Amino acid sequence: QVQLVESGGGLVQPGGSLKLSCAASGSMFIINTMGWYRQAPGKQRELVATITSGGRANYADSVKGRFTISRDNAENTVYLQMNSLKPDDTAVYYCNAYVLHYASEYWGQGTQVTVSS
Repeated sequence: QVQLVESGGGLVQPGGSLKLSCAASGSMFIINTMGWYRQAPGKQRELVATITSGGRANYADSVKGRFTISRDNAENTVYLQMNSLKPDDTAVYYCNAYVLHYASEYWGQGTQVTVSS
């Protein structure tokens, strides 16, 4: 079983920055893809960004140019640097991991990001 623990959420003013971290543990095999999703009140969960073990990143159009995803394979940790934050970025952010060997995906508990003045 893979466990994901997120950290780094909080309250920030519009235009500010936050960095989220997610540490994975418990996998005996490579975590093929790690990523971040978010869910705002009354809305469906949506993809923010993903990154493969080889470093290939994918972003939602709404965050391109503002957010950067990165990962440390040795530490099984994924990061999301969020700059130029907007009120529309307010949501619970969830870490996600996919392990091909298990053919399973895993979710963290979520961390709240609030962008407000």
